[in-house]
Amino acid sequence: MYDVIVVGGGHAGIEASHIAAKLGKKTLLITGNIKNIGDMPCNPSIGGTAKGIIVREVDALGGLMGHIADISHIQIKMLNNSKGPAVRSLRAQADKITYPKNMQEYLMKMPNLTIKESLVEDLIIENNIVKGVITENNERIEGKTVILTTGTYLRGNILVGSKNTPGGPHGERRSNYLSTKLNEYGLKIIRLKTGTPQRIKKDSIDFSVMSKEHGDNTYWTFSNDFAPSYKLEDQKPCYLLYTNEKTHQIIRDNLEKSAMYGGYATGVGPRYCPSIEDKIVRFADKERHQLFLEPESLYYDDWYLQGFSTSMPEDVQEQMVHSLHGLENAVISKYAYAIEYDAIDPLQIKPSLENKVLENLFTAGQINGTSGYEEAAGQGIIAGINAALKVDNKNPLILKRSDAYIGVLIDDLVTKGTIEPYRMLTSRAEFRLILRHDNADLRLRHYAHEIGTINEEQYARLLSKEENIKKLTAYLTENTLHLTSEVKEIFINNNKNVPLTGLNFYELLKRPEINLDFIENFITLDYPDEVKEQVEINAKYDGYIKKAFKEVEKLEKLEEKQIPEDIDYGKVTNLASEARQKLDKIRPKTIAQASRISGVNPVDISVLSIYLKKEYGKDEN
Repeated sequence: MYDVIVVGGGHAGIEASHIAAKLGKKTLLITGNIKNIGDMPCNPSIGGTAKGIIVREVDALGGLMGHIADISHIQIKMLNNSKGPAVRSLRAQADKITYPKNMQEYLMKMPNLTIKESLVEDLIIENNIVKGVITENNERIEGKTVILTTGTYLRGNILVGSKNTPGGPHGERRSNYLSTKLNEYGLKIIRLKTGTPQRIKKDSIDFSVMSKEHGDNTYWTFSNDFAPSYKLEDQKPCYLLYTNEKTHQIIRDNLEKSAMYGGYATGVGPRYCPSIEDKIVRFADKERHQLFLEPESLYYDDWYLQGFSTSMPEDVQEQMVHSLHGLENAVISKYAYAIEYDAIDPLQIKPSLENKVLENLFTAGQINGTSGYEEAAGQGIIAGINAALKVDNKNPLILKRSDAYIGVLIDDLVTKGTIEPYRMLTSRAEFRLILRHDNADLRLRHYAHEIGTINEEQYARLLSKEENIKKLTAYLTENTLHLTSEVKEIFINNNKNVPLTGLNFYELLKRPEINLDFIENFITLDYPDEVKEQVEINAKYDGYIKKAFKEVEKLEKLEEKQIPEDIDYGKVTNLASEARQKLDKIRPKTIAQASRISGVNPVDISVLSIYLKKEYGKDEN
């Protein structure tokens, strides 16, 4: 018998199986095709706006995605680097051959992990408790916990115009019966859709009329534990291009031929990663839309046409692509397609990612209604950790909205649900100023050490970093800049405003035009760059960060107000009928979670709090 059985070898399944095995649990990863473990069926990148922070969080918790991306990319850059630290995110252009190859090699050597090639079509269930899985060959495999990370393979259909082909990405075999079985067991199934654009042969592209987009001249890593392993000059460029009126007219003329607008699709597509025809319809006032050509690999010459996802027929796709400046003679090596698939209603999931209907069943990734490799990985590592903790009869790891983007993601899913593929955005995180790229380790590695997903050497580095941040902050605060004539001259020569009076260096650092490099004109700061970065950010945004933490304190007080699992909302008088229905369906664990449910108003929260105090002795203040 296995401790943890993970179904699916995508980004969620990888993190789930890796972390469970890392925690010493006998783990089985079952996937339809071992060669597709770590596959990137859509965008050849890891990270991006908000998503790059999730990758950093996965790494901080002891996961794999960040490190494998670091050793597999062909370009890397920090997005929004000229803006504030709250919106900066790392994005790497991954090599589609190297990334899965490195991932597979790592997993194959992983102690406690067995990998099996098969499709799972049913679960072993006794009294609503999952006891294992049943494969397509009717093989019964027992497990104490099961994690479903099935991606787009549950009754997947490939859509190109009116043509509908059953299958998963790349035409792989799909799971035909598992979602039907889940529905029979009481899980609500929803139908979702996503898509991917064309791949273009490199030799048929006229790059000379496009804008070249280089990687950064600064070394970056997702991982907290490994130094950069690439050369800046070896990075490969991407190219920027745009749609035009001719492109838009072709799409408008053929709109009814697309799977979505022609009525051939039943799944709901992603709002924040729409197809090109959806962009033309929804943003009809825009004269052009930004596209990128990105190399997929160093080992073959296909280029990915980012932003041009469509489900148009192949002949229309030819016209669309050839209308783009620089692609007039383009050879399409792979046509764009949409894929629709089954997922479960995430309102049936606990914050631990365990299912509310079936005990010992966890789910992660696109089966929970999300879209994106990074969102999948973030859920996968939490599901793997919590499955392992459940085997040991320990409390689950529940990340709060103030802890991580992963916490925001999961809370949104289990509290608000989704009717379309969910994508993480910085705007979804109310505490984004403290959920930054640069401090993921400071936020999460104490959790990781307590659980056992990082080693003592990693933890010692974290403690050393924290101690150095305190020391440098204290040093800057305790030392004063004296305004001598020499000091004033340094300010003037560097085009800085001369302070009117002497002040300590920490106060000086709060000035927008002052950084630690400039302060080193006056004092020596022998600290690592990552320590200096934290201190500088803390100084620059001191007031805003303190305000954010005050809001966190308010939230934590509400999080402490537990709602009994056996509460009968029918007995809570004066609740609005919608609030009663939503509360009974979602069964929030705390007053804070209840307050985030759509349709539950502040008056309802007040009524509920008073009821809890009266019936359970819980203080509503």
